[in-house]
Amino acid sequence: MLNSLYYLEALLDAEDDAITIVDSNMEVVFWNDAAVQTYNIDRSAIIHKPINEFFHNDDLMVFKVLDTRQSVKNAYHRPRKDKHVVVNAVPIMDHEGQLIGALSVERDITQIVKLNDNLETTSAELDELRQKVYTNTDETPFSKLVGNSLPLNQTVRIARKAAKSDATTLILGESGTGKEVCARAIHETSDRSTGPFIPVNCGAIPSALFESELFGYEGGSFTGAERKGKAGKIEMADGGTLFLDEVGELPLEMQVKLLRVLQENSVYRIGDSKGKTINVRFIAATNQNLEQLMEEKRFRSDLFYRLNVIQLTMPPLRDRIDDINELSEMFLKQFASKYQVPIPEIESDAFNMLLQYNWPGNIRELRNLMERIIILTEEAKITKDDLLSYLPSTSSIWKNSETEESNTIPQEKKNLEIQLIEKTLQETNGNKSDAAKRLGISRVTLYNKMKKYGI
Repeated sequence: MLNSLYYLEALLDAEDDAITIVDSNMEVVFWNDAAVQTYNIDRSAIIHKPINEFFHNDDLMVFKVLDTRQSVKNAYHRPRKDKHVVVNAVPIMDHEGQLIGALSVERDITQIVKLNDNLETTSAELDELRQKVYTNTDETPFSKLVGNSLPLNQTVRIARKAAKSDATTLILGESGTGKEVCARAIHETSDRSTGPFIPVNCGAIPSALFESELFGYEGGSFTGAERKGKAGKIEMADGGTLFLDEVGELPLEMQVKLLRVLQENSVYRIGDSKGKTINVRFIAATNQNLEQLMEEKRFRSDLFYRLNVIQLTMPPLRDRIDDINELSEMFLKQFASKYQVPIPEIESDAFNMLLQYNWPGNIRELRNLMERIIILTEEAKITKDDLLSYLPSTSSIWKNSETEESNTIPQEKKNLEIQLIEKTLQETNGNKSDAAKRLGISRVTLYNKMKKYGI
């Protein structure tokens, strides 16, 4: 019998779980090696001592078992602030059913709990980081219009207002300034964002195909027509936005038909006399001078006034040089990632060359230049000479530094004038007559300045 007790004690000591046995007087009669490791209490210090000298009554499950005579199964417990355990505890009865003690088996899960806490913290940090990334890069569709220069901010402010309405919008600006990006941002910010955005490049459609492309056709309308007919771009944009890029290229006969669509909110396919009611928001864009085209009888004035409900101008890159650094860095990172190469550093004198260049191709040209640098450069740094080899040498597209320095005062004057006009309009709640009086200029002059500055 004595040997059996030794075997039992060795078995219990071999357990990885902390095993505690107390008698009915709560004195510890067994305390295995795992209990020593778990609670950092030597066996000699605790054996035959009341367990409540080491733990409070609610710190160990054996107290509960002795009190209730009920077993505890797989219960989570914190016997100490720094310990997490899963407990199985049972009362010990003699042959006559008398309570003589309690046994507790406690599995230490402290490390598991800490790992789980760390995982939750890391997950929360990751979610927060994702949110920050989303907030910083994709907070709104207008974030795609990269830059913080005053001319761009003025345009974005008008575009945001345009997005809150269904008003037909005309976007002016040179080629490569981001007119389509702006149009998409207006659409994606509007109530039509779930509807289609249909872009049409009016300069890329052959004259003979304009009508079928824009208006569609009924089956059998002409030789080669599809049997079931085909919807045109206008009809495809129903419920969304139609973007007419390079609208100045529209043939005069198409201008008449487009005007009818704008007036009646209905579209007629080729071969259809009934028409179909549509719900389309129109955004047009051009790099041409529509007023000059009207004088030359190449663009209808009635269509211009239909399209020109809200007008905004995408500023050329040479007027927003404050944005060149941010745009350059963005394009370099994009193309370095695409071609799996390190990002080269543009030296300060080379970067100054970017500021002196007139950028006739605007943002599109800057983007192409950054891609050219990523593909062709073999050095870690881009020097002024490197940059000159990538850019045209025509003197007319380079700014004169002396002229630029002398133009800083007129530019500052322009900025102050814009701020003064905007502030006065706010103070007069948009009353232009009152604003003109306060500014000491005629109402016509105020209108001209507002148009010039895009206010």
